Amino acid sequence: MSKNFDDILSKLKTADMKKMSVAVAQDSPVLEAVKVAKERGIVDSILVGDKERIEEIAKEIGMDLSDYEIIDEKDTTQAARKAVALVHEGKADIYMKGALETKDFLKSVLDKEVGLRTGKPLSHVCVFEIPGMNRLLFLTDVAFMPYPTLEDKKVIIDYTVEVARACGVECPKVAPLAAVEVVNPKMPVTVEAAELTRLNEEGEIKNCIVDGPLSMDLAIDPEAAKHKKGALDRKIVGDADILLFPDIHAGNMVYKTIVRLATVKNGNILTGTKAPVILTSRSDSVEIKVNSIALAAVVAEDKKKGIL
Repeated sequence: MSKNFDDILSKLKTADMKKMSVAVAQDSPVLEAVKVAKERGIVDSILVGDKERIEEIAKEIGMDLSDYEIIDEKDTTQAARKAVALVHEGKADIYMKGALETKDFLKSVLDKEVGLRTGKPLSHVCVFEIPGMNRLLFLTDVAFMPYPTLEDKKVIIDYTVEVARACGVECPKVAPLAAVEVVNPKMPVTVEAAELTRLNEEGEIKNCIVDGPLSMDLAIDPEAAKHKKGALDRKIVGDADILLFPDIHAGNMVYKTIVRLATVKNGNILTGTKAPVILTSRSDSVEIKVNSIALAAVVAEDKKKGIL
């Protein structure tokens, strides 16, 4: 079981190096991450974009391009389309966003001819390594699906369980979060959380343990459970692996609070696609981008083995 990103990187030492396709690669932090990922043996990359600009940036950051395939395409829309087609055709295992707008990147992901659409909704998983926690924490959805329905939440759980299992968490514990840990018909989120728990118990949601509704403290703090009546009898007693948020507002606020108030490591991956997709923000650090590439690589490895 991976307890940190170093453990994830260790898992990749026994796997074949994956190939990543980068759309509009002329971006300094992205190229730095590509460089580090290759040096660490995580992925090799195909760089699609303005070759002249890619070479200028590479020179600035001390990156040797002699070992990289570069596809020269100055038009960003066409660069994204060519980059995603490489993954669609099996010539690359992972698709990463470079210097283009998120909406344009997603258009390429959903392209009917060369994209990575599956017919299912897309979602987003953030993985945190937090000091003091003895495990990785998976947050979903904090950036993509605004108001997931019950059916959406079932799909989100399936996606996130796949990512957690790829990271070595064999049977992740999933906490559908609410403000309270009891069902209240006036709070629909609690009703849906209880329904997700029932579906898990009946085998419709597999490869995990679902226990909800749960308040945040009972989901992540074993000490808090000692002080609430009946909490110690729950399936999750402060040891949740996956936090399922009721909507994007709750997820995004928790995500940003953790990032800004704690010294953490994190990585992100888009889910619901035929192959792993890395959709990081322009403001994300090189470390976050490298961690995201590592996440994508372990998921790609499980897909290659037919586990996912």
